[in-house]
Amino acid sequence: MAAAAIKILTVSVVAAAALAQYRAVTNAGVLPAAGARSLGFTDTIAAVGERVSVGALGTTIAEAGAAFAAGDALELDASGRVIVKAAGVTVARAMQPAAAAGQLVEVLLIPY
Repeated sequence: MAAAAIKILTVSVVAAAALAQYRAVTNAGVLPAAGARSLGFTDTIAAVGERVSVGALGTTIAEAGAAFAAGDALELDASGRVIVKAAGVTVARAMQPAAAAGQLVEVLLIPY
């Protein structure tokens, strides 16, 4: 099944670093640390200084950093991808499974 999104809130930030599509981003426009909180996930790529839209509430598309099952609580890896929650902050819940790193999946965002 293809990844989809039902966004309730989309915001924008100015990229303070180069940002990849479907990866986590902070309010400051940078990649969050592994296990940290995020504003949401980017809809497109962005170069430094460019404004990028960010899915911040509802469901959005995120890139998986490893395999996980639908329903798993997710945290961020060092690249801003979602992985199974270990010791970090829960940023989302998997709406569909990921078979491997790099797969695009729908996630339900957990606001902070």
